[in-house]
Amino acid sequence: MDQSVNDSGWRGSQDGWLEAAYDSLLESGVDSVKILPLAKKLNLSRTSFYWFFKDREELLSALVSRWRDKNTGGIVKQSEAYAESLAEAMLNVFDCWLDQDLFDSKFEFAVRSWALQSEEIQEEVHNADRTRMEAIATMLRRFGLPANSADVRARTTYLVQIGYISMQSKESIAVRMKRIPEYIAIYTGEIPARRELDRFYARHGYKPD
Repeated sequence: MDQSVNDSGWRGSQDGWLEAAYDSLLESGVDSVKILPLAKKLNLSRTSFYWFFKDREELLSALVSRWRDKNTGGIVKQSEAYAESLAEAMLNVFDCWLDQDLFDSKFEFAVRSWALQSEEIQEEVHNADRTRMEAIATMLRRFGLPANSADVRARTTYLVQIGYISMQSKESIAVRMKRIPEYIAIYTGEIPARRELDRFYARHGYKPD
């Protein structure tokens, strides 16, 4: 009776299945993203999955698309945001490292871990890296930096943050905020103005001492 209800009644939603897959990926890696365990987690029948996805590969592809849209999309969006100065433009990019709505660090770590066992996902990660660094380099060139300088500074900006993620480095918000002006100065060659920092701090609910 219960099986019949699940098959012909409420089957969940595509977003529900995708969210469950996302949670499993973050908790236990890609090998845990399987239809039957997800169905049990959602209290749905296994067959209900097929109303929304052709197979497990299509679900995994949807996860990759979600990661690409969120994390690569967030960096590209912030690199194109309006700024009065190069320092403020870099602060816009730094919003990604502090706002999960723009960039999901745990998702990033999970996908990079997945890439260690999949050449296809490794290529997705390499493509994302190139797109993100080029977006930051384009931003730097927009403010007048020569191409080579923009390239090196973009790589430094981005690869340091990926290092933070890969090492699962932990900092308190206070420690991170105190370091940010120096990071901006190193990455751009400009010291951020007080008003620019104040706007940045306010966006993230931080009140400096």
